[in-house]
Amino acid sequence: MADHKGTAAWTGDIKGSGTLTTESGALNAPYSVGSRFEGKQGTNPEELIGAAHAGCYTMYLTGALTRNGYQVESITTSSTVTMNPNNGHPVIERIHVSTEGRVSGNNITAEDFQKHAEDAKANCPVSKALSAVPEMTLDAKFME
Repeated sequence: MADHKGTAAWTGDIKGSGTLTTESGALNAPYSVGSRFEGKQGTNPEELIGAAHAGCYTMYLTGALTRNGYQVESITTSSTVTMNPNNGHPVIERIHVSTEGRVSGNNITAEDFQKHAEDAKANCPVSKALSAVPEMTLDAKFME
């Protein structure tokens, strides 16, 4: 089992700002109400959820395809997290996963790729952790 730690540090009231960091040192990013709700510079929790989800999904899909005898040349995935400020009670309402894979071998078809893409959406660990989100959609594009 592996433990991975992220940390948030905040200074000031809600108009203050903070820093999000990872134990590995790979991330040390500013965040604020402005970066979360007003499009200002910095990151936000939803963007990081999207990146984590895209990374987990891509690794899961790659593993499934490889285990089934396919050769993965490349897979690119984005996960768009839609949040509604909801009158001061923010809620993540939707996540849209878009993936594109260049895969060959073992007579793979677009239908095979779609089946594995749907499986990854349902079963990658981050997708499972996000299962409380009311809507999660997928657009999967297979490229030979």
